[in-house]
Amino acid sequence: MVLKTERLRAEGAGGLSRAAELLRAGGTVAFPTETVYGLGANALDAAAVTKIFAAKQRPEWDPVIVHVEGREMLEQVAAVPLGDEGQVVAKLMEAFWPGPLTLLLPRTAAVPDAVTAGRRLVGVRSPAHPVARELIRQAGVPLAAPSANRFGGTSPTTAAHVLADMDGRIDAVLDGGATRVGVESTVLDVAARAIYRPGAVTAAMIERAIGDKVRLGPAAAVAPGAAPEALPSPGMGMRHYAPRARLVLVAGQEEMLREIAKHSAAEVGVMLPDGWDAGGAGTVFRWGTWKDAETLARLLFAGLRVLDAHGVKAIVCPLPTMDGLGEALRDRLEKAARTK
Repeated sequence: MVLKTERLRAEGAGGLSRAAELLRAGGTVAFPTETVYGLGANALDAAAVTKIFAAKQRPEWDPVIVHVEGREMLEQVAAVPLGDEGQVVAKLMEAFWPGPLTLLLPRTAAVPDAVTAGRRLVGVRSPAHPVARELIRQAGVPLAAPSANRFGGTSPTTAAHVLADMDGRIDAVLDGGATRVGVESTVLDVAARAIYRPGAVTAAMIERAIGDKVRLGPAAAVAPGAAPEALPSPGMGMRHYAPRARLVLVAGQEEMLREIAKHSAAEVGVMLPDGWDAGGAGTVFRWGTWKDAETLARLLFAGLRVLDAHGVKAIVCPLPTMDGLGEALRDRLEKAARTK
């Protein structure tokens, strides 16, 4: 696969219109959302969706999320429930759309099997990023869009991150600057009241909106080399979001310093909260205030990429303990640190 990847700017009409043209023609375009950069293709075009999987080297059993703009486009891809369940969906949309919440809903016949990995539910969200919303409007089609990186790797939060992974593998990247949230959307199975992937929209926020309890669903076990049953949600594979270097998670400052001391300075990098001692680490990424979950989330993937770029063999990272968005940080880091 060798393509000439166009670099498009979101400022002005030219970049957006060209990106929309490519998408309507069945191409692949990386674009910014408020969470991470997504790799988009026409969600109703099976051949276009297949290009996403080829570019990312993503296994066919891993479903992708569909991004929509407006109720009419939502109903193209999802059969919105009626009655009480329909009211729950309406409450969630009113509270969190546009925004970083993906709803798992029954799919329509228009959605290709490739999008949902053959399952009956489709993940749908309405992104809050103005560039993403305008791109969907101009393209006029719902966009299937997982994160714009090689499968299992660190998610991209800038256009430069996308190009580092996908240059020559996709048709274009639409540069809209750095993303705001920094971790992928929350994924909620509406009928099961289960969060399959935590994100910026927390369980407590959802419970307040719908007046009902939700639970955190377990990650799916994927045997190495095996083709597992299709996952109910993206991001549920046991190893995901991983840097090239070995990621070592620690419980606090003292454990972090002990771990750093096991490595030579040139071989170890550290995700370092403000005010913490870096010990003998040769490479440091300044991660932000330890209790500021929003900053930690926004900088997480960027930090892992910076340390990887320095060629370290191990990255030492303290594991956040706060509730809310801290759950999403732990989810990403624990999956990234797994060896298989």
